[in-house]
Amino acid sequence: MMAKRDFYEVLGVARGSDGAEIKTSYRRLARQYHPDINKSHDAEERFKEINEAYEILSNEQKRAAYDRFGHAGVQGSAAGAGGFGGFGGFGDIFEEFFGSMSGARRGRPRGPARGDDLRVDLSVSFDEAVFGTEKEIEVPRTETCQNCRGSGAEPGTSPVVCKQCRGTGEVRRVQQSFLGSFVNIGTCAGCGGSGETISTRCSVCQGQKRVQTTRKLKVKIPAGVDNDTRIRLTGEGDAGARGGPPGNLYVFVRVEDHRFFKRRGQDIILDLVINVAQAALGDDVTIPTINGEEKLRIAPGTQPGHIARLRGRGVPYLRRGGRGDQIVIIQVGVPEKLTAEQKQAFQQLSQTLGKETILETKGKGLFDHLKDLREALGL
Repeated sequence: MMAKRDFYEVLGVARGSDGAEIKTSYRRLARQYHPDINKSHDAEERFKEINEAYEILSNEQKRAAYDRFGHAGVQGSAAGAGGFGGFGGFGDIFEEFFGSMSGARRGRPRGPARGDDLRVDLSVSFDEAVFGTEKEIEVPRTETCQNCRGSGAEPGTSPVVCKQCRGTGEVRRVQQSFLGSFVNIGTCAGCGGSGETISTRCSVCQGQKRVQTTRKLKVKIPAGVDNDTRIRLTGEGDAGARGGPPGNLYVFVRVEDHRFFKRRGQDIILDLVINVAQAALGDDVTIPTINGEEKLRIAPGTQPGHIARLRGRGVPYLRRGGRGDQIVIIQVGVPEKLTAEQKQAFQQLSQTLGKETILETKGKGLFDHLKDLREALGL
């Protein structure tokens, strides 16, 4: 790689030159080596080199760093071969002669544009999420004006070809500069790029071709949805512009909490508290399920944290058949207050059980039950 030349040498100025001298020399060299004018094989490289030098020497801080440390002092500061946009000096000069090109466009009038997508948040109950339902929602959106059928003109009249751009949707201005003639192409201000104007605007949409309205729609909520399930209604978004297709409507589901149940994936979790007598002696209890009440057998000697699984009592799978399970986690409740009769019964039981503590060495302890719980929940 060749070493960079001295920036003052590149611009052909002395180190003590002022800003005006540097700018004058830069303009002369930029005109001489611009690739659109100079067709020599090294014109583009020389042009980049000239711009890089001017980028540094036209900035007081960068020039001071360069004078003190040379190229090392401004490493990474110059745009170099990155094009014209990074050169503050050249960019300013370019805009001075040709105007801003940010609004320029080429081609025919703007074509159809798809409408915007819309979002609606919808709350459903726990039961509705499990079994599915149908909801009616109100959606504010833009629609094609039915009075003018999207033309923007009052019925009986029609849009006409724009006189300023003659239907092209763009205007061209030829400008002369030290680099030669340039054509600046921009969007026509008379028609906004559509290529047509409206003499008598529609009385309903005022020439906007679309109107704001609120539409009532029915949404089918499939069985098994969960929080943030997204339902797409194709074509129910905002109307497109200039005859473009409408956007889509996305319904985001939020499931309300249930009084008893919690959900983990497709399984329904129920915490069930039984008393010490039921745990010790066993019992048949009635529990709620999403399908209604059912009987559950409590085996004698049931320990806290025991898990019972009701197959197929959970939430339906969205994309395949079958349902999850209902998992019942059994806890043993210790009474905080006792009647005199209950207290006497416990005292009699205490005498038969003794007062010695026992360290469990076989069977399932607390950690075993926790392990069962994690397996049941898929943790």
